[in-house]
Amino acid sequence: ILVGPPGTGKTTSMMALAHELLGENFKKATIELNASDDRGIDVVREKIKAFATQKVPLPPNRHKIVILDEADSMTESAQQAMRIIISDYSSTTRFALACNDSTKIIEPIQSRCSMLRFAKLKAEEIEERLKHIMKIENIEYDQSGIQALIETSNGDMRYALNNLQSTFVGFGVIRRDNVYKIVDIPKPEILMKIVELCQSNQLPKALDNIDQLVEDGYTALDIVNVISRIIQDKSDIKDKTKFSMLKEISMFKMKILDGIDSFVQIYGFLSVMSELFEEDKKKN
Repeated sequence: ILVGPPGTGKTTSMMALAHELLGENFKKATIELNASDDRGIDVVREKIKAFATQKVPLPPNRHKIVILDEADSMTESAQQAMRIIISDYSSTTRFALACNDSTKIIEPIQSRCSMLRFAKLKAEEIEERLKHIMKIENIEYDQSGIQALIETSNGDMRYALNNLQSTFVGFGVIRRDNVYKIVDIPKPEILMKIVELCQSNQLPKALDNIDQLVEDGYTALDIVNVISRIIQDKSDIKDKTKFSMLKEISMFKMKILDGIDSFVQIYGFLSVMSELFEEDKKKN
């Protein structure tokens, strides 16, 4: 079972490994399904079991491979049926499951598998791949554009590539301003200024800057998501204060999910953040 955030290459890694193990037998000895589409018990019984029972001549110590993406989307009855197939055909077939949340995979399947956890991709890994693709496709870019793609991807290579493609189609060149026009979220430097205003006890000015973002059409969730990343990366905030701020951000997001999507909420959050900064200064 491969566990990790979307866009971290779980299924791609499994496909590459299957290619390496099976070579020329890859097509006839591998089946790949997306469980978010094929999630019911009928698919398990008809497609997966039919493939598991099929005889395929393979070299010694090689097995057929079932690759199941988004396995945490499967219904419980489908997972129970899968458990039986894994047990019955383990001598001829290997099962590779990718998911975002391993807790949604039933325990009997987890106990029959090894768990590999994928972390979000590092900035340098995303940058290396983006540059490789832009060189092959002869796409004009500058370093600020690459940095913007990395900032907006949040460790998700798929999202970074989608933003790259959209920016190229829209503007023909990858620059910072172009990327942020495509993804339609506030630039981090604007939110960094707002955080620093709160840090220096200039709340009214911080609120004025928020008003400008509101006029520009950004949502409260867009704004607080960027603030969250800034707080996590800001080195001059103590861990305890940082934890309190991230806790407030979590509460803020819960209110939005409950339908309270108002900029009064973000004004309140900035006030709390300013107070936390003041408390931190007094302790020093």
